Amino acid sequence: MLDQAAHENFPVAPFFLPRAWRADLMALYGFARLVDDIGDGDLAPGGGDAVLLGLDGAQDGEDRLALLDALEADLHRVFSDRAPGPKHPLMRRLGPTVRRCALTPEPFLGLIEANRQDQRISRYGTYDDLAAYCELSANPVGRLVLGVTGTSSPERIRLSDAICTALQLVEHLQDVAEDLGRDRIYLPAEDMKRFGVTEADLAAPTGDASVRALIAFEAERAGELLDEGAPLVGSVHGRLKLLLAGFVAGGRAALQAVAAADHDVLPGPPKPTKLSLLREVGATLRREG
Repeated sequence: MLDQAAHENFPVAPFFLPRAWRADLMALYGFARLVDDIGDGDLAPGGGDAVLLGLDGAQDGEDRLALLDALEADLHRVFSDRAPGPKHPLMRRLGPTVRRCALTPEPFLGLIEANRQDQRISRYGTYDDLAAYCELSANPVGRLVLGVTGTSSPERIRLSDAICTALQLVEHLQDVAEDLGRDRIYLPAEDMKRFGVTEADLAAPTGDASVRALIAFEAERAGELLDEGAPLVGSVHGRLKLLLAGFVAGGRAALQAVAAADHDVLPGPPKPTKLSLLREVGATLRREG
């Protein structure tokens, strides 16, 4: 599960960070990956994770909700001084990070709730509805990074939220076809109506002019959010600056890949190259340094 970190749009725990930070960030990533895999029904075959969490159920329908409930119960064990401790090894790995960084349960609970919402809601009427989902599914990650690095402040949290929502929107754009295969659409219905795009259009092998115009509109919105949050990079120093620049650059490079595909995301997710990511890191540091 942790080896998937190498395939994200942005660096999760790059080599240049202090060893303690890397360990803590990988612990956070392990939790976030586990939550998402439960919510998406992507746990490894055999039900081992379910057994570790005290369940023998499958991974579909109500069983996913049961697994998320079991994971929340295990999360509470992470924050409790009482025996027994957490059951799942990823949750046991999370414990030292929580204690060392004085993290609170709320961001973790937000990520769990976002995946519960994925079991109940598969369409979003307005952008505000989608942004509220991102408040649960993405923004807690940035807040946890600030917590691990000891740099939280109200203004930094505001900027981080803008970046994280933008990164979630970018991922939605890259994964339109994959999400539709899960019977989920993370494009606001009001925007689809405005551009004359139907669900059938999103199921096509390639996007027509209307679909590509819709994707371009959503990409511009995500880019504006990245620009809004980018001053977070200039508010910190040292290796943390480089890490945060990597987050912003990952989003910008992904948007460039979407644009290079002429905003046709239906054949598969456009992915940035390592070179384009490095170039964007440099550009972000120059702009925000």
